[in-house]
Amino acid sequence: MTATSLADVVKAYDVRGIVPDQLDTRVTRALGAAFAEVVVIPEGASGCVIGHDMRDTSPELSSAFADGARSRGVDVTLIGLASTDGLYYASGALDLPGAMFTASHNPAAYNGIKLCRAGARPVGQDSGLSDIRVLAERILDGSVPDPDVTPGDLAERDVLADYASFLRGLVDLSGIRPLRVVVDAGNGMGGFTVPAVLEAGAGLPALPLTIVPLYFELDGTFPNHEANPLDPKNLVDLQAAVVEHGADLGLAFDGDADRCFVVDERGEPVSPSAITALIARREVARAVAQGATASDVAIVHNVICSAQVPEVIAATGARAIRTRVGHSFIKAEMARHDAVFGGEHSAHYYFRDFWFADTGMLAAMHTLAALGEQDAPLSVVMGDLHRYAASGEINSTVSDAAAATARVRTWAQGQGVVADELDGLTLTHAGSGEGSGDPMWWLNLRASNTEPLLRLNVEAAGEATMEWVRDTALALIRA
Repeated sequence: MTATSLADVVKAYDVRGIVPDQLDTRVTRALGAAFAEVVVIPEGASGCVIGHDMRDTSPELSSAFADGARSRGVDVTLIGLASTDGLYYASGALDLPGAMFTASHNPAAYNGIKLCRAGARPVGQDSGLSDIRVLAERILDGSVPDPDVTPGDLAERDVLADYASFLRGLVDLSGIRPLRVVVDAGNGMGGFTVPAVLEAGAGLPALPLTIVPLYFELDGTFPNHEANPLDPKNLVDLQAAVVEHGADLGLAFDGDADRCFVVDERGEPVSPSAITALIARREVARAVAQGATASDVAIVHNVICSAQVPEVIAATGARAIRTRVGHSFIKAEMARHDAVFGGEHSAHYYFRDFWFADTGMLAAMHTLAALGEQDAPLSVVMGDLHRYAASGEINSTVSDAAAATARVRTWAQGQGVVADELDGLTLTHAGSGEGSGDPMWWLNLRASNTEPLLRLNVEAAGEATMEWVRDTALALIRA
């Protein structure tokens, strides 16, 4: 008999696959049983919590996962429809390991699972996910039968109102000036969470916000556009609506609403690195107001965040901690340094007050507060946080990533760069100062974990320098 392999489904950070070809109820039941044995039972947790997004396949797949966990004697709490940060809230507030059924921004044919330990601590390739995959494969092969135990109990719990109240307690929006906000939920879970958090209801008072909704109807087929705001074409409707309605800003959430993207009053996208810098300032100021010494406050950012991020953090007197791309690395560094905040250029934002987990909604609330606490438009508020020209991430299909990287390294050595390999290859040219004719630039090359791709990010002091570095690097990569 051919051994079952889940290598194409269980990724570095989560589970992701096409339904039912790669991911079906049989597979998710086995993964649920393995999750119980690898994470829940060894932790001594009283049970686990499971949520799901709006995809048509999510209820059935999550139910099978719950059945697998219960087959190991583990109690299961179902929270039903949820954003990923709603599941993290439940994991943190209930102190239970959790599973969130979502494929985030992937097309409708996909589904997946994001797993966490109690307190929303991550489960990745090096922290249990590989062990879960191996055990699930053995369960599917029949070499590990269900144990003779009493099945765990099954309960349902609605946490949406508690989640909304918790976030309201972290950022006070009650005293800001009135704002008109266009929100594009992309038919994803933002259409479920935005009304609960930003509008009146469930005992929460009204805020001085007028919400203009776009695509709030939950629909896992994504009939209007993909729920992936990282792709500029998926921001077009939001940009137009902000201008049409004379809004103060626009917010776009991805499918599971754990990422938030911002456009200003002109309909211009705001860089996630700029949002990272903005929130970093606010979180450092809040920590200092609560009695911390600025030099004891840490902020985490990844290697492809703009150079302005550590500059802004340094200006506050706090410590900037640079780490690899990926939520498991960000969360680990935040826990290690007790960092108050962490940001990624992909628009994932992490908060110590949210169990070091990422939440797009809390980032949106910080942005609303920063704008609403003064009178200037968002483009002015963000004016000093768009200091450099950036290429965005550019993917190249290559047959030999190491050789392509070596070509770029060899070229750059003649430019007087400093190299580091914290995450892929980062080459930094410090420049000789403003007006010197020798401008600052840096690039990062990272190989994909799952595809024959090299990912290039370039940033420079000016557009012309960025384009020169970008085009030179791409020619070498694709040679």
